Amino acid sequence: MTLRIAAGLSLALGVAALLGFLTLLGTGPFAGPGPRHMRDMKDRREPPPVVRPATLASFDSLPYLRPLAEYAALERRGVVIEGYIQHMLRAPDGDTHLEVTGAAGEPGSQTRYVTAEITPQWYRGAPAWSFERLRQAFRPASGGGATWWGAPPRRVRLSGWLMNDYVFDPRLPNHRRLPYIQRQSGWELHPVTKIEVWDEAESAFAEVPR
Repeated sequence: MTLRIAAGLSLALGVAALLGFLTLLGTGPFAGPGPRHMRDMKDRREPPPVVRPATLASFDSLPYLRPLAEYAALERRGVVIEGYIQHMLRAPDGDTHLEVTGAAGEPGSQTRYVTAEITPQWYRGAPAWSFERLRQAFRPASGGGATWWGAPPRRVRLSGWLMNDYVFDPRLPNHRRLPYIQRQSGWELHPVTKIEVWDEAESAFAEVPR
């Protein structure tokens, strides 16, 4: 009987955890308008028709704690940012997570960054956008294992959609911006739809084709 009760509790906890995870992703039956809207924004498959330059610092001035109807209008904007990839990792939801800084950081350095995400819809079937190929192209200070590139991180230019991932905004009252949390804001470039890296020989940006 005890084993049966324990098995039942484990199953119930597992189902609750799964529903919670799906709700957070915006796909569960209990997901509200905010998470569902965010899921739609993350799943965009078309590039923005127009992109406008944005500075990394400007992400800190974008609104937070505003109603969905207000910030959703900004998410119809396409932007392009320049910088260096300080860190990259494979996120639990399948995205390739990039931390873009204004200066080339040393391994272990903590510099405020803007988040950019490459979603599976954009890297699947695109060998040049695989995690390892992009890691070699970006030469990040960290990510995917300790690697000494013998050269500094490459300057990059990323284009894509603005998106408000409000859950992770460090400006929220209950989210202290600790010294080791250097995220600029909850606003991201998500998804990334175009990648360019600096070509030292040509002294120009060169697109990384999908």
